[in-house]
Amino acid sequence: MSVQEINKHAVLPPIICRGDKEFLESMQRYIMTETERLGCSEEGPADEYYIIYRNVFDKVIEYVTTYKSVLTSIKKEYDDFIETIKKDQRTAFCLHGKLKVFAAEPTALVYHRKRTIQLKTKMKTIENNSSKIQSQIDQMKHLRAEYDTKEVKYCTSSKDPSKPIPGMTLQESVSLDALTKYMKHLENKYAEIKQTMSTKYVPAQRKTDLDEAMVALLKRRDIAENQNKELQLCHQRLQIISHALTSWVKSDRSSSFQDFVEHIQKTKDLHDDQGIVEELLEDDPSKAKEAEITLYYIERFNELISLGEYEKAACFAANSPRRILRNIGTMNKFKGVGKIRGKPLPLLLFFEALFITSRAFRHPVDADLTLEGIKCGLSEKRLDLVINWVTQERLTFSEEAGDVICNYGEQDTYNKSKCLALAQIIYSECGLHKKTLLCLCKQGQIHEAMEYLQQFRDFTSDDLLQLITLCPQIELIQCLTKEWNGKLPSLSFGLAILHLFSVDLKKVGIKLLQEINKGGKDAIEYLVVNDSFCSLEKWQEMAGICLQNGFERLSNDIMSILRSQAGVTEISEEDDTVNLMEHVFW
Repeated sequence: MSVQEINKHAVLPPIICRGDKEFLESMQRYIMTETERLGCSEEGPADEYYIIYRNVFDKVIEYVTTYKSVLTSIKKEYDDFIETIKKDQRTAFCLHGKLKVFAAEPTALVYHRKRTIQLKTKMKTIENNSSKIQSQIDQMKHLRAEYDTKEVKYCTSSKDPSKPIPGMTLQESVSLDALTKYMKHLENKYAEIKQTMSTKYVPAQRKTDLDEAMVALLKRRDIAENQNKELQLCHQRLQIISHALTSWVKSDRSSSFQDFVEHIQKTKDLHDDQGIVEELLEDDPSKAKEAEITLYYIERFNELISLGEYEKAACFAANSPRRILRNIGTMNKFKGVGKIRGKPLPLLLFFEALFITSRAFRHPVDADLTLEGIKCGLSEKRLDLVINWVTQERLTFSEEAGDVICNYGEQDTYNKSKCLALAQIIYSECGLHKKTLLCLCKQGQIHEAMEYLQQFRDFTSDDLLQLITLCPQIELIQCLTKEWNGKLPSLSFGLAILHLFSVDLKKVGIKLLQEINKGGKDAIEYLVVNDSFCSLEKWQEMAGICLQNGFERLSNDIMSILRSQAGVTEISEEDDTVNLMEHVFW
């Protein structure tokens, strides 16, 4: 194509007015100035570069008012497109990072496993080294002990001659006169020590021999005293008999000698010695010392109490003969002492000694002391002692003792099961079957309770209703209202439901109704037909309760079963003239 043809189709540049020209020049200067200031290069779409041109575009739109709407739309589309690109870039960057992490996971796992193996090997090495070091330490200890033994065995008491003599200077230690004088001093000291050992010290074997000899002498003394007392007793007896025989010989002998002795005991001559005569004529001479022994024990006990030896006093009272100090009075003395800071309670010491020694006596501890001892142990939070007393010792249980333990279990919920088990033992020993059954149920031993109930069949319906009131457990009520080991239910299901609603145990009753509702009409019919304790009127009342609490289907099933029974007709509340016993008389 020639130059003329090009010029022919060429278009002249538009004629720009002066204002537009100045505006364009100002925009060019703004672009160049901002680009240089920010240090942006034209290679790549930098964010700063984009911001500069966006600002220029906004100024152009403001300058050109004719095409403002079109340019604004174009700018908005460009902005949305750029924002989408940036968002995609960020998403791609995150995905790229995740991809790197996923790619590095197998390698990290391998490194971790390798590190685990290295650490296990290192631990095994350390353990082996530790065992070797420990064995070396044990061996060194053993060798050191053997060395010390040999050193003690073979080492002489002589001092090291290389060391200076204590108390002497270096010049005196090389002087013959000074050494001679020091040797005489040592000889005199040795003689003095030897003399002291022979006069002030006795061998241990000699002390043992003396102790044995003293024990033998004390036994001989006791035997001699007993023989002396027996001889004195015999002498007194012979004097009384001799006096009685002399009097009988001088008499007319109208009565026998034995009757004469009985008569002479009532006379004035022997009135003062009447107690002695009665004791001397007995076959057992030891009874004459009973009052003396009793008085000694009481005085000794009071002495220990006054000295503050409460532990000794407790043991002394527990081991007293004929149980003279095993009573409420002695307990009150210990109770009057009260608590002593830093020492155990004296009253608790008394009960410990009392219950521990109870096995050695024929008669167990009475019920009052047993009750007070249990109260004392529980007040000091010594449930372990109470458990030992109840399970091991000879005590007299009572209903009050079981109640005290039950009340303590209600306060100490942590030991509630232990307290219930102890109370069960006490109630069972006392023959309190109702409370024994209640303890079993509160412990959750429902099957054991049912076996106990079958063993003692003297429980009435009122007793069982009271039981479920005190222990409203779903499992217990279900076991009571069903057959057990082929025997009829112990309690009527209908009576149980009515009783629960009457004693403000509505939630338990509703749960039971929900369970029976799951069984369907057959289960309800079985309960109604085989329930010999609950009357039809009671079942009708139960149907009303079911209807009030949202069990409409259950209520309808009960009513339909009641209507299907032979000879049963529904009586309306308005019909008051119906005679319920009419079928009996006609």
